[in-house]
Amino acid sequence: MPDKNSNPTIKPANKRGAARLSAVQALYQMDIVGTGVMETVAEYENSRLGMEVDGDTYLAADVSWFRGIVAGVVEQQKKIDPIIHAALPDDWPLARIESILRAILRAGVFELSHRKDVPAKVVITEYVDVAKAFFEGDEPKMVNGVLDRLTRQLRDGELAGHADNVLGTAEDAPDRKDDNSDGDDNPSG
Repeated sequence: MPDKNSNPTIKPANKRGAARLSAVQALYQMDIVGTGVMETVAEYENSRLGMEVDGDTYLAADVSWFRGIVAGVVEQQKKIDPIIHAALPDDWPLARIESILRAILRAGVFELSHRKDVPAKVVITEYVDVAKAFFEGDEPKMVNGVLDRLTRQLRDGELAGHADNVLGTAEDAPDRKDDNSDGDDNPSG
């Protein structure tokens, strides 16, 4: 029987969750401060991931997963942003959304489009949990709704009611539709 006082082993899934949370924080920092991807990734790897900073302990993270998300979002942002924009209500353009929420959506869309080895339901749940780390209001529901809607386009049938994959080019982004959804879609389809 394990000792109650011993530290539990961090599972790979937990390390990926920590990588997602840290990637969102890094993307937010890059957006606000204007630092580059290499500088930001190096700062997180050397001074934050798995360490205590100002009294807060950062969980050990899957460094490769962290790097992949941050670098991938930066590399694909010109393709990702129009896709997110098309999934938002007309009166809420992407530029109007809080920077941390943009980072969450960008990272989620990147994983949905480039990490097809991870089930869409897992990606949605993980980023809803990341949103809950920052928001207590309706923002996690919005993340759920937007990622669920985009999964139906990006994952070509993984969830019920699919459309064609749209991440080929920015020009391929779907046309906006009037959507009266409250953003509380169920990711289980």
